[in-house]
Amino acid sequence: MPSSPSTQQSGAPHRLDPRAWGVLVVMCGAIFLEGIDVAMLNVALPSIRADLGLSTGALQWVMSAYVLGYGGFMLLGGRAADLYGRRRMFLCWLLVFLLFSGLGGLATESWMLILARFVTGVAAAFMTPAGLSIITTSIPEGPQRNRALLVYAGIASGGYSLGLVVGGLLTAIDWRWVFFAPVLLALVLLIVAVPLVPRSPRPGPIGQGVDLAGAVTVTAALLLLVLAVERATHTSAVQTVGTAAASLALLGAFLTIEARSRAPLVRLGILRSGALVRANITGLLFLAAFFGFQFVAVLYLQELRGWSTLETSLALLAVSVDIVLAPLLTPRLVARYGNPRVILGGLLLAAVAYALFLRIGPDTTYAAMFPTVIILGVAFALVYGPLTIAATDGIEHREQGLAGGLLYTSIQFGAALGLSVVAAVNVAATGAGASPAAMLDGYRAALVVPLAAIVVAAVVTAFGVRRRADAGNVGPGDGADLPAAAVRAPAESGR
Repeated sequence: MPSSPSTQQSGAPHRLDPRAWGVLVVMCGAIFLEGIDVAMLNVALPSIRADLGLSTGALQWVMSAYVLGYGGFMLLGGRAADLYGRRRMFLCWLLVFLLFSGLGGLATESWMLILARFVTGVAAAFMTPAGLSIITTSIPEGPQRNRALLVYAGIASGGYSLGLVVGGLLTAIDWRWVFFAPVLLALVLLIVAVPLVPRSPRPGPIGQGVDLAGAVTVTAALLLLVLAVERATHTSAVQTVGTAAASLALLGAFLTIEARSRAPLVRLGILRSGALVRANITGLLFLAAFFGFQFVAVLYLQELRGWSTLETSLALLAVSVDIVLAPLLTPRLVARYGNPRVILGGLLLAAVAYALFLRIGPDTTYAAMFPTVIILGVAFALVYGPLTIAATDGIEHREQGLAGGLLYTSIQFGAALGLSVVAAVNVAATGAGASPAAMLDGYRAALVVPLAAIVVAAVVTAFGVRRRADAGNVGPGDGADLPAAAVRAPAESGR
């Protein structure tokens, strides 16, 4: 059994021993797998639609099913890792990820693909917190762990960026390779992880169990809400209202379960933190805007403009400029101005980016689109990481994991909600017409959704800036004393 942090040598505090590097490589491989999996699918959507004959509504479910499974079960995944062993949870759910990613590649019907994506998202929800906790429990706190987290976050960003290009290349061969490639990578990781990942100590007697009822009800509530939004344009008002009402009823059931549970997924008292609530609302709206924008942009470039998947991938690649800016620029800005102001600045930049893209036409040049893409990359660098700090600011140490889990759950739900709203608006605005003019009208109408979401997010964040105004200069709680790793959260959870 590997030595615990307390027994590791202290002679080289800035260096990781070979075993620790091995563990880190495996965990980085897993977060890279998740990032590349999401990014590759983004650019493959039009090809999947053409092959399987999916409607716009069904197409958004290919993405939404994953993020809903991911976000709905992430809190449960973290709890399960603590109760049943981090190594066991990581290896078991990596195997599930492998199997259902392969099933997605074999899908011949829309329901098979959507089901496969949902279960793959659930697997990621259990695998990710287990993997991150393996890093933090295998590497002692301090410079070693900070360095490891910097590497981990950078690999996560790199997975998403590389996935855009690789997805274009694989889709040019066959879109099914977008699902088969992660299977091969997951298999390699599984083989390497078995001997390298340390066995965690067997959990002692625990009187509290897993809040499975809470996880199921909140996930079902989110699924029904997204379903109600997506189907609003092509079902009766009675069905839409009924689905939304069922979603609210399940949400009420979730709150009741959490209030009465001895081991709740969410201690409701934590929601008294205004900073945490604002960060969660902002994260939800920010990712709703980005995922909605990317969904529309990919359809516009490939289905209206006739761009190839590789051309689309390269066109969107500039968003990943945040890989450079997040560790170099963002910590300095946070140290000087504080989280709320940096986040607000990023949101305003995103609003400008989305407003610029509203001008798209049937022959808009890439030079005219580029400002939107590059500004969005800067906005991501200013918003995404600092939100993690803002969401955990002032929260007790024992509930830091809960606060982070809430934020990433909000982010995943925001992504699914943004996809469903833009899909619904696009369908409603396009109507029955399939002409280029009708398609362009639909895209332009749908692009208003990201802009509106970002404006609301900026208003919410502005309240936080105003509350800090009387406090003077930035204090420790604003993140000035945190390492750069804390400012750059794993990108695959948000993009």
